[in-house]
Amino acid sequence: MENKEAFRLFRRYIIIILLGLFNLKLFYLVFEPLTVRPTFAILSALYDNATILADNLLFFGGIYAHIIPACIAGSAYYLLLILNMTTPMSVGRRLKSLLFLFLTFLIVNVIRIVLFATIATTGQDYFDVAHKLMWYFGSTILVVIIWFVNVWIFKIRDIPIYTDVKNLYKEVVSGKKE
Repeated sequence: MENKEAFRLFRRYIIIILLGLFNLKLFYLVFEPLTVRPTFAILSALYDNATILADNLLFFGGIYAHIIPACIAGSAYYLLLILNMTTPMSVGRRLKSLLFLFLTFLIVNVIRIVLFATIATTGQDYFDVAHKLMWYFGSTILVVIIWFVNVWIFKIRDIPIYTDVKNLYKEVVSGKKE
């Protein structure tokens, strides 16, 4: 492994660590308005009386809904970032992949919130069940599906973390033989 390759590997993992510091605040700072504003815009088109109140509290269809950090799903964005950054690829491919991952998750997340908002206004009984199912199972499945679609679209052949470890191991083993 050349010094340049080792530096790139080190840099990728440092970025992961730095972006994970401070309780994912950067992810929430970026994705909170990107989630709340489109959600409100769609709800405004569906409900005449839709209003956005302070602290991400929305009023629509006679109910109040608070979009909390769990709804923003900063940890899901972070997981997608980890999967991307721990997979060897060119910078151009990485940036396109990250854009696809984040944009796709953002769109699906906004749609999910709007669907739950609609369920909440029409059938409170179904809301709790649907929300819990999505919370416990759907969110993980959603991230996995988005990652695999990303792998397919960008023809990614390497495995996150494993490929880096394998390459480092080969370098150490081949270094000892010389």
